Amino acid sequence: MNRLLSALLILAMMVSCNRGGQDNGASGKVRIPYPILSEGNPAHVHLSWNDNIGSTYDIFRADASGKFVKCASVTGSEYMDFSIGKSDRSREYTYRVCPAGFPVDSASAFEVKADVPAATDSALLDMVQKYTLRYFTDFAHPQTGLARERSNDRNGDIVTTGGTGFGLMALIAGVERGFITKERALDIIEKTVTFLEKCEKFHGAWAHWYDGDSGKTFSFSRYDDGGDIVETAFLAEGLICVRQWLTDSEVPQEKAIAGRCDKLWKGIEWDWYTRGTDSLYWHWSKNHDWKMNHRIKGFDETFIAYVLGVSSPTHAFSPDVYYACYPKSTYYYNGKEYCGVKLDLGMDYGGPLFFTHYSFLGLDPRNVEVHDVNLYERNKAHSLIHYNYAIENPKGHEGYGPDLWGFTSSDDPLVGYTSHHPNTDSENGTVSPTAAVSSIVYTPEESLNVIRHLYYDLGEKVFGKYGFYDAYNPSMVEGQQVVKSHLAIDQGPQVVMIENYRSGLLWDIFMTAPEIQTGLKKLGFTK
Repeated sequence: MNRLLSALLILAMMVSCNRGGQDNGASGKVRIPYPILSEGNPAHVHLSWNDNIGSTYDIFRADASGKFVKCASVTGSEYMDFSIGKSDRSREYTYRVCPAGFPVDSASAFEVKADVPAATDSALLDMVQKYTLRYFTDFAHPQTGLARERSNDRNGDIVTTGGTGFGLMALIAGVERGFITKERALDIIEKTVTFLEKCEKFHGAWAHWYDGDSGKTFSFSRYDDGGDIVETAFLAEGLICVRQWLTDSEVPQEKAIAGRCDKLWKGIEWDWYTRGTDSLYWHWSKNHDWKMNHRIKGFDETFIAYVLGVSSPTHAFSPDVYYACYPKSTYYYNGKEYCGVKLDLGMDYGGPLFFTHYSFLGLDPRNVEVHDVNLYERNKAHSLIHYNYAIENPKGHEGYGPDLWGFTSSDDPLVGYTSHHPNTDSENGTVSPTAAVSSIVYTPEESLNVIRHLYYDLGEKVFGKYGFYDAYNPSMVEGQQVVKSHLAIDQGPQVVMIENYRSGLLWDIFMTAPEIQTGLKKLGFTK
């Protein structure tokens, strides 16, 4: 019934007219896209309207003399005008939108104004956060509230648990920045928590993926159809942030959500995933048991799983598990220099940059030391290695330099999803915007150079309705350079790390959790 009423309302608005309507010769009043919303950004204007039947519209913008000049013809319900460029002053633009083929001065043209802010770094970061956050609001799965795995999923409505954890933190940032109301964020969070309570769990842990429509586990790979303790750790990072964010609230709904997040976090059986040994194992399946047999070693994105496993007040494992397993990999200790930067921990060149992001969206690396290595400084070194590598550009790829750097796992114009990182065959000229953007906490000016270049110089080529697209390879021929997809695990870190750079918000919230402080002390990671 709600869907029918919405359709009738949209139809009624479209056949009404702001100037009295006009006969189209066939069906009486013409369709007009009413109401039209405008949003001014540092170098583009975003127009949107109601249209769910795929009509075509002509977009006009007034020039300095007041004459309306056609910008484009679009099919659908939105248009992003990047032709206005950047300016150090705020501006106002006037647009008219009307059904294709009708004169701009006809009664069918609807007029709207857009206020464009000056192109400051603050306005730029606001815009990137706001657009990217929409992946977790406008594009969230409508029934479950969880983050969809990707915007171009061929498997249906697959939702991701790790990406949802990142999205929970992004929602908090969005509320505190005033991009969305707290009521809207809480609605999404409550849907998410309800799904997480009801869906199939595996000794308290969640699967990597679920089918959002059916609620059933969706296999990540042949034997990975059960509990994933690393994706669960990313999700728990978000649940703890939500709990701490709401922990002092006297509002009944907020207190209830905080309590439910607390129960979910405390229900994760971290100790089960040690199999009673001195190691932590990534996967368990009720169908395949421990067949994947993947011991979690580092240094990589999995660091947070050990911190949470030791910190758990209900199902903790001993810190001995960390020391007996995690540092035993061949890429834990390093100490060598790459591109003029010393790297104390991690594989050669540090590996893909998501290693420095995922575990540290909530966990504040500034206050964590491992074997006398401050993890903030370690992560900064990792980011600078990528920056310097792009400047050195040993393979001679097109476009690399101080305003285009950063390599991580993402989609790829050549080979699909893959892990790009320096000095490997997979480093093929593809730059993943999330890599440098999410490193802004470690390399502020270097990351801002990339953000400025991607937005002001490349614009709509690499920027869409949910922020920067997932991959850009300028070495490819025009038309094949950009993969116009968005992934939850790439969008979430951008919102959260920009906020940590601007205010330290998620770091401050997560680190107030008493269990985390206790766990870090047990591990010997605090000074």
